[in-house]
Amino acid sequence: MHTTRDYRRDTIDRAVAVAFDKARGLHGSPRLHADMRADGWTVTEKTVADSMSRQGLVARRIRRRSGLTRQDKSAAKFPDLLCRDFTAQCPDERWVGDITEIPTAAGKLYLATVIDLYSRRLLGAATSRHPDAALACAAIEMAVATRGGKQAIWRDDDAQKLIFHTDRGSTYTAKKFTKLCRRMGIRQSMGRVGSCLLTG
Repeated sequence: MHTTRDYRRDTIDRAVAVAFDKARGLHGSPRLHADMRADGWTVTEKTVADSMSRQGLVARRIRRRSGLTRQDKSAAKFPDLLCRDFTAQCPDERWVGDITEIPTAAGKLYLATVIDLYSRRLLGAATSRHPDAALACAAIEMAVATRGGKQAIWRDDDAQKLIFHTDRGSTYTAKKFTKLCRRMGIRQSMGRVGSCLLTG
């Protein structure tokens, strides 16, 4: 025969299970307790913790993805030519680039982008299954093509050459990429590892 206490415990267990499912299994007893209080339940955190224990409900931990950037310590580095000044006085004076990981149903996809700091316009973008120099090259080549080709951005004077600012990752220090930038008349600039928008 069920007592009033048994009935209440059963009711709480069902409510905890619903709240746990609603939180996608990510909340432990402190946060689940707060969720239930917000929904109008008068329960203690210990009651919620006991209920979770009875039902074998354990919060999942989300693994934080480590940064994509890997520094090649043997590769030549480029100075920070922007010095935290992410503005430009005219088009094709300063570009910035980065690579982002995009989870898809078919696996990881990587997106490389090139943005003009003057207009904040996306000039180049490329995707690949690998975050390598070939991907970065594809994005910068698209950006150059968007601006009308190498002849449109070329400057003979080094002080006037277009600056492309990135982090210090091995993708951007790879010989294939640095050679392409020199061929296009682009000066490379680098902040710290993992952040093209910060100095290092």
